[in-house]
Amino acid sequence: MAEIVSLQEAIASLLRNGDTVALEGFTHLIPMSAGHEIIRQKFKELTVVRLTPDLISDQLIGAGCVSKLVFSWGGNPGVGSLHRFRDAIEHGWPGPLEIDEHSHAGLTNRYVAGASGLPFAVMRGYRGTGLDEVSSTVAPIICPFTGEELRAVAAINPDLTVIHAQRADHKGNVQLWGITGVQKEAVLAGRKSLVTVEEIVEKLDPRPGDVILPSWLVSAVALSPGGSRPSYAAGYYQRDNDFYIAWDEISRDRDTFLSWMKDNVL
Repeated sequence: MAEIVSLQEAIASLLRNGDTVALEGFTHLIPMSAGHEIIRQKFKELTVVRLTPDLISDQLIGAGCVSKLVFSWGGNPGVGSLHRFRDAIEHGWPGPLEIDEHSHAGLTNRYVAGASGLPFAVMRGYRGTGLDEVSSTVAPIICPFTGEELRAVAAINPDLTVIHAQRADHKGNVQLWGITGVQKEAVLAGRKSLVTVEEIVEKLDPRPGDVILPSWLVSAVALSPGGSRPSYAAGYYQRDNDFYIAWDEISRDRDTFLSWMKDNVL
């Protein structure tokens, strides 16, 4: 059953150096405040899993928290590159960064396999790509029924999955709506899970297309209003497009980045 705790307490109790942590949220409900708390607590050697690494991934990498990134697309959405990500790949600053890159379908299938308690998922999409030659998480497999050659992708079971949602009740049941990605699958796949929320309410009322995560699936819930900014939370606040543009300049230079992090995160 989910405990309702402070964000600081949740990160300190659920995460360890060297863990694999999934930070999911697709276009909105991105767990920014949780990522900032990871940075403040100075975690190291993390494997970060995120379908679409964007600003929070850039900040975690630049802060020296990440040794490996598992992902399926990376960039500053609508603007350009992630400069801290690029600096780590091209120059090893602030440390070397290992990557395992997939398509959205490939990484989603890895989550689905993990959520299903299976060792791998099977897909056609990677045939002919050569990805199985460069990734240890992709392998050819022969269908035992048809003889067709397919590709298997290894299940992923993060030590901790972190997502942001609109609401939870006092029992720790979580509700999110709007554009959702793989949050449900990532929580099901995770060995532990943390959900930050905009508010805690007495009762969850139905919303069109909502996703409900029952309390027994969630390890901890932490109240964090605005916890998705500068991304948006449907029904609460809009995306701060100006900040995404500003981040391009902030993150280009190492000293400018470090100064911004000191003033705004640390």
